[in-house]
Amino acid sequence: MTPPSGPAAAALTLVLFDCDGTLVDSQHMIVAAMRDAHAVHALQLPDRERLLSVVGLSLPEAFAVLSQGDRSYPVEAMVDTYRAAFMRLRDAQPPEPMFPGAREVLDALRQRDDMVLGMVTGKARRGVDRVLKAHGMEGWFSTIQTADDAPSKPHPAMVLQAMAEIGARPEETVVVGDTTYDISMALKAGASALAVGWGYHDDAALLEAGAGRLVTSFADVPGAIAELLARRRAG
Repeated sequence: MTPPSGPAAAALTLVLFDCDGTLVDSQHMIVAAMRDAHAVHALQLPDRERLLSVVGLSLPEAFAVLSQGDRSYPVEAMVDTYRAAFMRLRDAQPPEPMFPGAREVLDALRQRDDMVLGMVTGKARRGVDRVLKAHGMEGWFSTIQTADDAPSKPHPAMVLQAMAEIGARPEETVVVGDTTYDISMALKAGASALAVGWGYHDDAALLEAGAGRLVTSFADVPGAIAELLARRRAG
């Protein structure tokens, strides 16, 4: 869908989806690549919960968090090693599966005249392109902001850039994500935040971070978006 221009764009609803943990379930590949990267550098592997807690951050930021302030931790080398491991695993396995109902809901939303879809993700653009091609969704997102384009979440740059690209206002923008980084990013940009309960951060943390709603099924996403927008319009 081509976003409208001119006066009509002022009332446009922009819905920005995170990718990993929100649209696709990539946890097994992420953990496997993390295991390989830690083994190469003879580092102790954090537990699965800790590894998944940094999903959504850019890779340098994710490894900085995992380093826990240890100045000897090889952040840059870990980034390179992880990327190589992930690409090797990616090429040897089927693409990351979408969560139940995700494709159907996205297809319905993208066909609405009053709505534009976008993506804000810590993935690199080539990873996003691969996911979209694998699931037949090329061209579904009118704006795609990645770790190649902006600072890591929770910095609001990706949301601000997406809104500027489309011509959407913060009060007409909703970010849909599964981590506290997504929620914080949305709120810092002045947008509404819709949390999903099937990803990598627990429900309590998402609500504490300020999510306006939390859903546990993709079928509930359209109604939750409408509710969040109605709240903003009501003031």
